[in-house]
Amino acid sequence: MIKKLFKQMLLTQILSSMTVMLCMLIDSIVIGRFLGVDSMTAYGFSTPILLVFAALGNMVSAGVQVLCGKAMGSGDRKGAHACFSVSVFIMLAISVVGVAGVMLFTDQICEILGAGKPTPDNDVFFLTKDYLRGFIIGAPAFLSAQIMVPYMQISGERLRLVIAVALMTVSDIIFDILNVLVFDGGTFGMGLASSLSYYIAFIIGVLYFFKRDCLFRFRLRLIKAKVIGHLIRDGMPTLINQISLVLLMYSFNTMLADVGGNHAVAAYSVISSVGNICYSFGSGIAAVALMLSSIFYSDEDRGTLIHLVFTMTTVAIVICGAVTALVLIFAEPMVMLFLNDADAKGMAITGLRFFALSLVPCAINTNFKNFYQGIDRAVLTQAISILQNFALTALAAFVLSRFMGVNGIWMGFVTGETLTLVVISAIVFISRKKVKISGEAFSLLPDSFGQSDHTPLEMMLTSPEDVEKASAAVAGYCRENGLGEGLDTELPEDVRVMCQSIVENGFAGRKKRWIEMRLIDKNGTPVLRIRDNCESFNPYKYLKQTGKDLSRISVADYANSLGLNSLKLIY
Repeated sequence: MIKKLFKQMLLTQILSSMTVMLCMLIDSIVIGRFLGVDSMTAYGFSTPILLVFAALGNMVSAGVQVLCGKAMGSGDRKGAHACFSVSVFIMLAISVVGVAGVMLFTDQICEILGAGKPTPDNDVFFLTKDYLRGFIIGAPAFLSAQIMVPYMQISGERLRLVIAVALMTVSDIIFDILNVLVFDGGTFGMGLASSLSYYIAFIIGVLYFFKRDCLFRFRLRLIKAKVIGHLIRDGMPTLINQISLVLLMYSFNTMLADVGGNHAVAAYSVISSVGNICYSFGSGIAAVALMLSSIFYSDEDRGTLIHLVFTMTTVAIVICGAVTALVLIFAEPMVMLFLNDADAKGMAITGLRFFALSLVPCAINTNFKNFYQGIDRAVLTQAISILQNFALTALAAFVLSRFMGVNGIWMGFVTGETLTLVVISAIVFISRKKVKISGEAFSLLPDSFGQSDHTPLEMMLTSPEDVEKASAAVAGYCRENGLGEGLDTELPEDVRVMCQSIVENGFAGRKKRWIEMRLIDKNGTPVLRIRDNCESFNPYKYLKQTGKDLSRISVADYANSLGLNSLKLIY
């Protein structure tokens, strides 16, 4: 089940991770080809501010994935509405403060970023200022697009996400070309073109939240300090991760300007632009890991979490390994899309190839980081973020640059990621008190987590004939483990009628439908979980409406999320 679910979510999550980065990539290509090295350098100096806004958006988005994932996993619809309401409130607050701050203090920001003083002969300063002012107009849409993604993933609106990203990309290309060939808008026009394309993506996405069947509703009364605190706490590891990236970019810009001058900074802008798209594959995989780990952790599903570790790591190695090979082979034509200057181009080709070698360890590290965030290991997540995205990478670049110049800085990418993976492995081996590479070891779940007095009964039903087999298996499980008087007949009957109702409502005329059933004994209390990938349908509610006696069930939590129906029954 976890493999199928992972694959279903993966494409749209990777595309969603590219939402911001695609516009940055397109801008950098057009700037490099049409506006020159100074404009490309200015774009490089502007990028940390873009990443600050991305950091804040990602913080809220990650908080949503964890907080809303747990609420939906446990059937807490009010909690899901509260999470949505709070995230909208935070997004509006960040937008207002951010837009005002950049507009009022643009000159000071440009100086801090390294663009120099606003002197008549410093073109880079004014080009940086222009791009920031064009970009900041689209900041509210930029933030909203990031925050909407997890809600649409949870609600199964994956096609809408694909359409939004596709139209945003096409419109940004059109607006950029119009800017340089028709309007001559310079770097301000480039920033404005991105802003307009963000609003197009925003409009497509926001329409879902006005639909009658939308899973999430804005409720002003649900905006409370406690919920705000929980969302920020759950998203804080991601914020620290993004801040570390901003610090790394600032450090690299400073080192490169010192060692290689403006050409090296321009080369780094190209590497960052291509690298952000490459990172989208790893971060997309990791985003799926974060959402699924938070949902299954709230359900105490130990087996699925361990399987998730294996799945996310395997997928990361395969996909990012392929991306690495493509970048190594096509580094030169990729760079030529951006730059004409021979010196900057040579630096960028070499740097891009060094960077490509870091993609697989980076994807593995990011997956572990997000997985640990989903299972409430926030401190570990934060430590990995700082080591991976700033401390070890910047330190390695600084040390190696003393011996190898600009190439030493490029080697900082792969050296920092490799050292981070070594640290994670050391933490796992020390925690487990033995060297063992397995999904269970690297999950870092406590030995008592998700355990019960008896081995759980787990079955996958893919046909109507499997329903009777499941009912018989439940009867045998109840008798063998002594689960309450009468339950050996009542519980199998519940499984039979509920699964039968799912089959009747969701299997007819459709392929690849399945029901996953799991029965566990928790301290003498049977807990039955039924998941299926059919259309939205609550078998408990349906059977209750038909008059069936279900009084023996003390708790019934139903949720439809990630395109799955999930019903949890406690007897």
